[in-house]
Amino acid sequence: MFDGYDSCSEDTSSSSSSDESEEEVAPLPSSLPIIKNNGQVYTYPDGKSGMATCEMCGMVGVRDAFYSKTKRFCSVSCSRSYSSNSKKASILARLQGKTPTKKAKVLQKQPLVAKLAAYAQYQATLQNQAKTKTAVPVEGFSWGNYINSNSFTAAPVTCFKHAPMGTCWGDISEGVRVEVPNTDCSLPTKVFWIAGIIKLAGYNALLRYEGFENDSSLDFWCNICGSDIHPVGWCATSGKPLVPPRTIQHKYTNWKAFLVKRLTGAKTLPPDFSQKVSESMQYPFKTSMRVEVVDKTHLCRTRVAVVDSVVGGRLRLVYEESEDKTDDFWCHMYSPLIHHIGWSRSIGHRFKRSDITKKQDGHFDAPPHLFMKVKEVDAAGEWFKEGMKLEAIDPLNLSAICVATIRKVLADGYLMIGIDGSEAADGSDWFCYHATSPSIFPVGFCEINMIELTPPRGYAKLPFKWFDYLRETDSIAAPVKLFNKEVPNHGFHVGMKLEAVDLMEPRLVCVATVTRIIHRLLRIHFDGWEDEYDQWVDCESPDLYPVGWCQLTGYQLQPPAPQSSRDSQSSSSKQKKKAKSQQYKGHKKMTSLQLKEELLDGEEYSFLQGTSDQESNGSASYYIKQEP
Repeated sequence: MFDGYDSCSEDTSSSSSSDESEEEVAPLPSSLPIIKNNGQVYTYPDGKSGMATCEMCGMVGVRDAFYSKTKRFCSVSCSRSYSSNSKKASILARLQGKTPTKKAKVLQKQPLVAKLAAYAQYQATLQNQAKTKTAVPVEGFSWGNYINSNSFTAAPVTCFKHAPMGTCWGDISEGVRVEVPNTDCSLPTKVFWIAGIIKLAGYNALLRYEGFENDSSLDFWCNICGSDIHPVGWCATSGKPLVPPRTIQHKYTNWKAFLVKRLTGAKTLPPDFSQKVSESMQYPFKTSMRVEVVDKTHLCRTRVAVVDSVVGGRLRLVYEESEDKTDDFWCHMYSPLIHHIGWSRSIGHRFKRSDITKKQDGHFDAPPHLFMKVKEVDAAGEWFKEGMKLEAIDPLNLSAICVATIRKVLADGYLMIGIDGSEAADGSDWFCYHATSPSIFPVGFCEINMIELTPPRGYAKLPFKWFDYLRETDSIAAPVKLFNKEVPNHGFHVGMKLEAVDLMEPRLVCVATVTRIIHRLLRIHFDGWEDEYDQWVDCESPDLYPVGWCQLTGYQLQPPAPQSSRDSQSSSSKQKKKAKSQQYKGHKKMTSLQLKEELLDGEEYSFLQGTSDQESNGSASYYIKQEP
């Protein structure tokens, strides 16, 4: 790979045959990028159709004029030098990869001038073709520009165990070197150079080419898991040329020595990094699998749905009775909202039977082992009972934690929960949470953690006091010890950027920010939108992703709302609020389709930005403050 920068015993011109020296040597085309190294002149474009690149010096020429059956070398000198330099120092061995054991067979050599002339003609043809093409600018959101212009920090990939590479990210950090395409050149084909990571933002990295020192003029962002990012040494093993950027070609005469010095002791990506990325993006759910999923029009029951597509682990589910496949629901494969066929019957959950009496051709039940397992609980002793009070995130208004009641106790630790003051008479808006769910809390949780608790609709005795309410309703609070108080070392901090699903419109993944942390509970704000659209989400939610996840998986990212949308939502919030919808589907961030419907009547409730935000990962204090 770096042999082109080596001090060869014979240069390319002196090794030419005698008949070549008798010909008139034409000057090199001015447009042909060159590197002068110890008196030698080397060209470093990479060949396409009909062209080849010398593995020794990087020389480009007509493929048929190259030496060896495999057309690996441009001259006898390069062939011999390549073989004689098989034993390198440890750093060179890492950079070059394995040296071939078979020596190239020398074929009849064509004059060097013929190679250069052919390439000059080839380059001119490509330039003429390029003039006829019109560049079409692509406008869109750029995480790199967004982070640079505002000095934002992104949540690290290790915070997202469910995301690709979330559990095997390793020690990828600032200073790691990689081989990337060199865009600072006038070559018609792709060539590479080494760059170092200046800053990490999720999957995205700000890179700087080696040799630029403190010059940031050509720094660029890229997705570190992309197909064009490779560990140092990849070019050598793949036969790709390394070409210094045009801006700094004049800085050094011995690029090999420069790189050896710069890369000694430096870190790079693991050799199997791309393989790990590929493996981490293999998903067990397949199209045509049947599952049970929450009915978005009646939260109290489930329905059968069929996997229509899988994108980055997210499933587009089409309800089985939807003939035109428009009645769908998006969720992650690890979502607590989906289950294997037969789950509802096994725990006593309500289920809407399909009018379809038998499976359609090609459809098959998803194996139970594919679904996220919940923690086993012991309900034999003291356990949740119907009528007990608690606090819960409202699935129809994820910005609010509300006064709630256990309406039914199911098997295997599942509970049916209702929001006090806004329940339907038939219980159609009850929703199912597991006893270990991080979305339910003991009485007093909000008060202790300085979160505004949403009281029952129509409750007039404000400010709300749990002690009075329990006495008035002749109710008891669910025992604190029954709730999940585990707080993992999640790694999130206030202000971190990420990509998050709008759970009120779960097909959308948006630019978002962590604005509060209460133990394992995160307050997610959607950039460009009012705070009233914020959502409370668990730190291990499969609906949170690192910066760059959409680009990596091919999912469409929703950028921050433009000013026009912010003005519309601001005026909309001044209008009379509508009654809460019973559909588990969004009313916001529709990207010019519609704005979110308001979910609460009367007064708006804001979340206090107090000093109680628990950014340490310690356990919470859940006990209610008792009043006489």
